[in-house]
Amino acid sequence: MDSLEHLITRSIKTYYKNRLYAPIIFLIVILALAIFFPVGHMIAPRTYDEEDISLYQLYNQKELYGKFNLKNLYFTGYTNKWLDRTRGYYYYTMINSECVVVLLSPDTCEQGSPTIENITIKGKVIYDSHSTRTLLGNLAKDLNWNEDGILSTVSTYSISEPDATGLMSSLFVFLYILFAIYSVACIIIFSVYIAFPVLSLPIQKTRAYGKPAEILAEAEEELATLPQLATEDMFITEHYFIETSSYGVAIVPIDAIIWIYKYSTMHKFLWHHFSITYTLHITAGKRHYIKCPKNIKSDIDGIMDYLAEANHNILVGFSEENRLKVEEIQNDFDIIRKISGFLSKRV
Repeated sequence: MDSLEHLITRSIKTYYKNRLYAPIIFLIVILALAIFFPVGHMIAPRTYDEEDISLYQLYNQKELYGKFNLKNLYFTGYTNKWLDRTRGYYYYTMINSECVVVLLSPDTCEQGSPTIENITIKGKVIYDSHSTRTLLGNLAKDLNWNEDGILSTVSTYSISEPDATGLMSSLFVFLYILFAIYSVACIIIFSVYIAFPVLSLPIQKTRAYGKPAEILAEAEEELATLPQLATEDMFITEHYFIETSSYGVAIVPIDAIIWIYKYSTMHKFLWHHFSITYTLHITAGKRHYIKCPKNIKSDIDGIMDYLAEANHNILVGFSEENRLKVEEIQNDFDIIRKISGFLSKRV
């Protein structure tokens, strides 16, 4: 009797406490990414003027992403391609008396304008880029310069706009923000359900049959005064069917139940069959569906028999899938019977 006191409320709190772990761990992982990777600068980049830019400091401080105000950019005549698609156009400009290679998106530079006087781009600082080294090597050959000489006069740091605004970067930022919002929302919602179980989704589903708070109080009272039928996590009181398993909590009035059936699941590994569990499916009015998984056959049968006696309007039977399986087996037996009869006549 004492263990059934406020069992529904306690089960709701336990259920949502267990569900809190996943969003909390996920939020910790998201925050760890922001600490070890420049996620914050990707989402909200700082703006840097040309005279304040020090690519060396930005790279070493892991401020790889930013908005850069640049002046006097000159097209090198080279492009960056990926899968036969022009990814960007290479320009060079002077930043603090240092020649810096800048890779601009096609739309930003209007498909390779010869010169750009002023521009503001969101870019990523890249150190010793392989594509930049290839560019400078080709440029040295075209100009008949010494490759080591041109490499020594051009900064080893470059700025790439496609790496900061491309599909993968944009998708990463979008998913990062989405998952962060989802994790925080789950933590807040589950915490509210733990503090106020009457606001939880299982209880609010009973609004179709009356006031949720009154239904919860009545179900708790009937359950505490000894249920008429009880299994490990399913209970039948005078007016309600109640589930309090680790898979979920549910309350449904018996007179609102329309259809009940069981579904069997065989658990096996390779060719070894370990056990068979049964799932009770309940369909109630107002589009209310309840599933009670991983129960034993005797518990399911007892619940179904009692509910059928308590409400004669309940439809009791197979699930549609099980019904089809039974029909298929019956058809196979009919075929075997006909073949056996035919062979016996032949003999």
